[in-house]
Amino acid sequence: MREKAEIMDEKAIFRAVARIAYEIVERNHGAQDLCIIGIKRRGAVLAKLIAEKIYEVEKISVKLGYLDITPFRDDLNSSQLPNEESEIPFDVVNQNVVLVDDVIYTGRSVRAAIDAIMKKGRPKRIQLAVLVDRGHRELPIRADFVGKNVPTSRNESVEVMVTEYDGVNRVAIFDNGGEDDEYRVS
Repeated sequence: MREKAEIMDEKAIFRAVARIAYEIVERNHGAQDLCIIGIKRRGAVLAKLIAEKIYEVEKISVKLGYLDITPFRDDLNSSQLPNEESEIPFDVVNQNVVLVDDVIYTGRSVRAAIDAIMKKGRPKRIQLAVLVDRGHRELPIRADFVGKNVPTSRNESVEVMVTEYDGVNRVAIFDNGGEDDEYRVS
């Protein structure tokens, strides 16, 4: 894999997170009945940043959880599935749930996340926030809040790097050398 271009540096990531947080508050008429659930791994980091920004703006601590979608993925068989490691210490029933992921591509991860949330209860609504939308949807799913739209080819990948896992905050496009990264797990 060869890096083609950096598309967001640390400042751009934090500006996008702030904008997403403001849009979430505006669209939900405040932060009451709001919970943020990050899709593990990097979506969980972004969810925490969004929740912190909402607290900074609204002075309300929104409920924050983390979701492991592995048991709900359609590209793994049951023998490949580890134990679920989700951390959602609140009831989602009648809540405005905002799912947070780093990159939306085919929509399959989001579908898995929706299945996981619905297994826990029926929220009032589910919205989706992503740092990067790279296109190429295979399912009729779209993000409600997007940090940056980045058109890509199928043989490229978008990597979101965060200090917690990568030692740096940045987003870059990589060339996969002609390989489709459809089922690549980040």
